[in-house]
Amino acid sequence: MKLIYVGIAMAAIMASGSVFAGADDAKWVSQCISDNQNEGQSIETLTAYCTCMNDKMDENETRSITQWEKTHKKEEAECDAKSNWKDK
Repeated sequence: MKLIYVGIAMAAIMASGSVFAGADDAKWVSQCISDNQNEGQSIETLTAYCTCMNDKMDENETRSITQWEKTHKKEEAECDAKSNWKDK
């Protein structure tokens, strides 16, 4: 089932028209989606949130999106709003 979510997310990422630097960005976004799959959000919301967070990160960042968001609350709030993230 997890593989299905990642596949759907990858298709959504490609269809979103987001400009990616390459496979590395897609890997980080997929990991973020996987990390957040139990948050009660739709795949569209997760994809929008994770893509937004990835876009805000420096290309040389070595932490995952999930690790990075813990120290970047302003960016997290911006991406929550942009993705229509709903708190449980």
